[in-house]
Amino acid sequence: MSVVSQLERSKVTVGFIPLIDCAPIVFADILGLFERHGLDVEIRREVSWANIRDKVAVGLLDAAQMLAPMPLAASLGIDSVSVPMIAAMTLDLNGNAITLSQTLWQEIEEAAPEFTGENLAAGAPLDARALAAVVRRRAAAGLPRVALASVFPFSSHNYLLRLWLAAGGIDPDQEVRLSVVPPPHTVAHLSGGVIDGYCVGEPWNQQAVSLGIGRIAATGHHIWKAMPEKVLGTTESWAQRHPKTLIALIKALTEACAWLDEPANRAEAARVLAGPRYVNAPVEVIARSLAVPDFHIFHRQAANFPWRSHADWFIAQMVRWGQAEPAPGLRAVADRVFRSDIYRAAASELSLACPIADRKTEGAHADPWILPTNGAPLAMAPDDFLDGSIFDPSNAETQSIAPKARNAGDQQDAL
Repeated sequence: MSVVSQLERSKVTVGFIPLIDCAPIVFADILGLFERHGLDVEIRREVSWANIRDKVAVGLLDAAQMLAPMPLAASLGIDSVSVPMIAAMTLDLNGNAITLSQTLWQEIEEAAPEFTGENLAAGAPLDARALAAVVRRRAAAGLPRVALASVFPFSSHNYLLRLWLAAGGIDPDQEVRLSVVPPPHTVAHLSGGVIDGYCVGEPWNQQAVSLGIGRIAATGHHIWKAMPEKVLGTTESWAQRHPKTLIALIKALTEACAWLDEPANRAEAARVLAGPRYVNAPVEVIARSLAVPDFHIFHRQAANFPWRSHADWFIAQMVRWGQAEPAPGLRAVADRVFRSDIYRAAASELSLACPIADRKTEGAHADPWILPTNGAPLAMAPDDFLDGSIFDPSNAETQSIAPKARNAGDQQDAL
């Protein structure tokens, strides 16, 4: 029996947003991996995350690259679209950054020279207390608040930005103005002075730097090493109706992720992604981002495993920032949405080892560590948070991050 005849359907539509981390979808197509697993996939470029969400919800797309918190929000009924969705695999770790306009950076240098210039080590993140000095200076002078954007209310970008701001003692909901801008439009909004900064995926941070209109204040890797970024999302009902087709999608995308993590393939990845059909950005900008060590992780370190502790953390942020109410059963929602069981089935068919557990303590590893799997132990990189805090998914009472003790004088909110 052929592979195609075993699938519930072979023709599938998959959506993506023009970002570097659409690469697994693009290369599963280009390398013939979808076809190898019996699939005839049409990949469709979309303009915004709201478009992705809406088209998956109504069936115009069968599956899509999604922000990791999106299927959680849809399943919790706290987004404008309330449809049970799942995350069948994680597509990548890291890849985001916070970029500030040159004008705002100059204000920071004037207001907080102790955090900038020679006091800011090369490659180190900007301490958010430097931005806090500008925020308070503007408030005292009666000037407009600093305007910052993320790409979607339920996104790692929103939570990374809030975490960084809170680390500097800034109340994200009271002391700055937050908005949503689709990823491809962030550079234009920054250039036009509509916003003072943003948190977005690449290449739109490197593009602002290349144009001379922005400076990267911190990468997502600085804020939470090994943060889950995008997932393969679909509706729960589609997954239930097409279990074999979904497994085939996961297998093809996992193989594409492994190809992308080979250093020898990064130049080709940059060349292809730069094209107008995909990201439509200068190849040198994409290549520069892909060349940063551990900034884009597509497969290594169990990157494709949909950790339910990641889902727990995202839900905790939704509760913390008033998007969701604390309630019994949130852990069950995480289990229902982040389908480690489905991924395990696909990984087994590829003879790939998986973690033994579905959850881990997040932020507990400041140094390399070893992950037990159902095969050989796996070497893992640090996964600590910027502030040294730890998220324990077994602590159902807090629904937030419990911070470690900090040095006297540190101005940082409890996360």
